[in-house]
Amino acid sequence: MHYSAPVIPAQTLLDILGKHPEGISEYDLISQLKTETDEIIIPERLDDTQALFKLHFLLFHTLYLLRDQLHAKEEGHLEISPLKINLLPYIKGTTAISTHDPLRDYYLDLTELESTSEQDVYDLLASFWTKFSNQEGRDGALAKLGLEDPVDDITIKKRYRELAMQHHPDRGGEKEQLQIINEAVSILLEK
Repeated sequence: MHYSAPVIPAQTLLDILGKHPEGISEYDLISQLKTETDEIIIPERLDDTQALFKLHFLLFHTLYLLRDQLHAKEEGHLEISPLKINLLPYIKGTTAISTHDPLRDYYLDLTELESTSEQDVYDLLASFWTKFSNQEGRDGALAKLGLEDPVDDITIKKRYRELAMQHHPDRGGEKEQLQIINEAVSILLEK
């Protein structure tokens, strides 16, 4: 099967993104595309992984093309991530596009869409969810120590020592709280 051109209209994307200055999730963007154009084919079954991947890929293909066009014409800057897509004003000198962007390279290469098997899609999803849950775990662990990113290992260790001294049962602290602190630091410092 060969995909010679994206089937997602760039102008419709721009119109929708313009209505959401705070940004929009991929899911909400697809939902709005579905209501605003008949050109988008939304899979009937949400368990059709290959069809959903094709839609995702073509959407991101179009978004990266659009980002390049907006930047070249100095008309805007498009921030693209799986969780949020945001159309921002172009600010000369501050909104440069990275010369090496592996995601951009991936989505602009339509042969990637053609060569991605159903097993590849499952592997990509598993990898995404592993990274996502690891980040959620990190954020939760940092919160338990009263820290926020960006933070380095030295700061984490220092904060751990402070809290361990404060909550150690031999110093009048609670064992459960010390266990929570120990669990948080093990998540943050595991390599």
